[in-house]
Parts: sequence; structure tokens; C-alpha cells
Amino acid sequence: MYGLMRSLITHVGASSLVLLPLLVVVLVVVVAPLRESVASALRDPVERLETHVLENGLTVLTLEDHATPVVAFQMWVRAGSKDESFYTGIAHLFEHMMFKGSKNIGAEEHARLIGARGGRVNAFTTHDVTVYHEDVTSESLPLVIDLEAERVKNLDISLATLESEREVVLEERRMRIEDRPSGLAFEALSAITFQAHPYHWPVIGWRADIEAVTVEACREFFDTYYSANNITLAIVGDFDTSETLAAIERAFGDVRTAERIPRNPSRVVEQRGERRATVRHEVRVPLLYAAWHAPASGHADGDALDVTSQILSAGRSSRLYRELVYETEQALYAEGGYWELQDAGLFFAVAGIRPGVPIEQVEQAFFGEIDRIKTEGVSEAEVAKAKRQLEVSLVRGLSTAHALASRVGRESITLGRVRSLSERLESIQAVTAADVQRVVRTYLVRDKRNVVHVIPPSPPASPEPAPAADREDG
Repeated sequence: MYGLMRSLITHVGASSLVLLPLLVVVLVVVVAPLRESVASALRDPVERLETHVLENGLTVLTLEDHATPVVAFQMWVRAGSKDESFYTGIAHLFEHMMFKGSKNIGAEEHARLIGARGGRVNAFTTHDVTVYHEDVTSESLPLVIDLEAERVKNLDISLATLESEREVVLEERRMRIEDRPSGLAFEALSAITFQAHPYHWPVIGWRADIEAVTVEACREFFDTYYSANNITLAIVGDFDTSETLAAIERAFGDVRTAERIPRNPSRVVEQRGERRATVRHEVRVPLLYAAWHAPASGHADGDALDVTSQILSAGRSSRLYRELVYETEQALYAEGGYWELQDAGLFFAVAGIRPGVPIEQVEQAFFGEIDRIKTEGVSEAEVAKAKRQLEVSLVRGLSTAHALASRVGRESITLGRVRSLSERLESIQAVTAADVQRVVRTYLVRDKRNVVHVIPPSPPASPEPAPAADREDG
């Protein structure tokens, strides 16, 4: 589900060291499909997770594993685009500014110091959070801790830095959204789906806001959201917990605490009818995008929606791909998924229209496949296959320190706890064919549907001939 989301959130670029598995479980899953008994046979590393809170409110999640001399360090800041008020895009702007130097570290020096030691450093921003992450060998962990604390305490928020990164972000917006049909499509889809909630605007922000944001607004946002009681550190891998906590206390212990961290009070409002938008862009392949409101992360229907998305749109054997691409040859591709966010969710599907085929014809077949599940349901074989795919993906997420740190950081912030592997596997196993039909009937209904067409610009209208009385005689 998350692969397609890389183009929907703003992300500098995924990076992690190639690590040996912390658990040799992936092959077990590939060779033998997971059954209910398998969950109890696998030992979940999260069982060793420890939570620590400094006096200033900073939360530290530690999970020691000495299988490899590698540590994943992630700093999760609970500041995403949904926390913006006057200037959209400011959360993502800080993802860039955090690499432009501080009181004691020069511009780009943070990344250079990590890279010189064989590590990797990167960051990403979503609607809910901004995350800074490093994958390093264990002896470099003290340096990472000091570097992260330095930029949290002493970041250079100057007009020169703002102007420099403003131009970088504007160019990024042009390349990722304004010049890319899929970017324009999803921007329009989010805007008509989340009309009242801050998920309405793109993570990268509206161009006008990026151009207008001030240094004062940046400083206020940073002082509020980059405070100790709004940060969670997730550390997984080869380190000593007591030594690391002492280093974090020395480096982060004096980070400011915000007395008040405002959150946008908006909620998703009930949709009372289908919404549509048309985007005109120079495209050779018209696009059809559709989305429905879905539950937020952690909802009881989440696993059933995941199974549904696998059946409908995951891979070349999925229903939408098979019908639209293979059998009728109306589309070049079809894909989608269930996108979980902290405050709400989105079930979406996408098709690239084969040139010469009317987009309305593809849309009819597109929604026809979804409606067929409402009336006919799905087979037990489809459900079993979808569950195996989800189980393999879930267990594969245990194979690296980076993946584990991402899991504990994301779930601790989004859900307030980290779900165990057995809980997740049992929840997936519990999904039935009846559950799939039920969630399709509940969520993927016409009056809750949002549709975007990306099509070429209309041809210029031909000038009307002048009235006969006004023509010159030849």
C-alpha cells in the first residue's frame, strides 16, 4: 500500500543500510504460508522495546539488537502539514532547513559528517509527522545524537536560509506536482475529498504560501513544534541502552519544552454526494483517480480494507488490473490501496487510460469491478492470497533495524502504542470474504466517491465567420 504513497508525500529519498535480518523469518513466511500458529512461533523484537521519558518531555524508544554493528536512529517530530495554520508547506520547509546549518555546524555539514563515516542520513515529511533518520555503525551513534541535538537547539533560521530553501522547495513543487500529471491528480483528489480537514492541502504546500512565508513564521513554528515534548527518538540496533540514554540526556536534556502545542481542531465532515474535478494538462495517457473516505489508522476495519485493496488493485493478478489491462485492454495500468493517516484514511484507485479509449468507458468498467464485489462478493481463494501477501509484507518489516525503528516510531505516535506481531497477524487472519464485501458496501459507495480526470486541454475554439454583411466584396 505504501509504495505508491511515495509520490503522494514529500520525501527526500528512502535510505537505509543493507542490514542482515534481525530475525530469520522472511524465508519461513515465503516457504510456508502463515497460519494462526505461526504468530506464536515468531519472536517479535518489539517485545524488548523500552520507553524512556526525559524530564523535559522528550520520549526515547530503545530496542537493542546486537546481530549487526548497525544502529537506526530516527527523530520523529509530531509536526506535519496538518499542523500548519497560516502558511501551508512550512513543515516540509523545515525538513530542508534542518540540513542548512546551525550555530556550531555549517550548511550540509551534518550529512557530510554522517556520510564520511559510511552512514546514511535522510528525512521525510507527511501530513502527520516530520522524520529525520540515520543508519550508522554503532561507533557513530554518539555523533548522531550530538548532531541531532545541535540542530534542534541551534538551527539557523535566517532570511538567507529561508530564501535559499524557498527556491529549492518551489522547484521541487514544480517537478513533483505542477509538471507531473499524477501529482496534479492527487493534489486535486485530496482537495475535493478533505474539504474541511487540513489533509485538504498538499504536504509540500500551496505555491502562494511557500512564496509568502516569513522568517518570523518559521521561527514561531520551530519554537513550538520542535520542542522536547513534541519529539520521539526511536533507536534500534547495536548499542548499549544505558550509555545511549546518558548521551541523550546530556545532548537533549536542555532542549526547550513548549507550554502549548496547538493542533488544528478541524475534523473530516460527512460527504453527502459524489464530487468531481477535471484537470487539464498536456498528457498522452489520460488519468482516472478515485477515492473514498476510509477509517484512520488503527481502526477495526483496517485489515479488511487492506485485504480489499490487495484483491482489487495490488499487482497484475488483481481484479482492476486483470479487467482493465489484460482482458479489455482499456488501460495501461491500474493500482491503488488503503492509505492510513492519523486522523482519517483514504481508499483510492488509479488507472492510466489507453490512448484512444474514452475515459468515461474506462470509468464505467472501473467502478463496475468495485460494484461487482458488493453484489457477488469475493472468493475464499482471493482472500487467502491477499492475506498471505499482507503477512509476508508485515513480517518482512522486521528484517532491518531501519524498518523496526520506523514501525515503533510510527505506531507509538499514531496509535500511542506499538502493536505486537501476533496481534497484527491474528487480525489479518480474522478477515473473511464477508468482511471484504461488508467494507466495500460500507465505504466504497457512490455518494462518498471522489473522482478526478486528468485530460488534455480543450482544443482552441475556431473563430466564428464574420456575418455576410460585414465581409468585403472580392
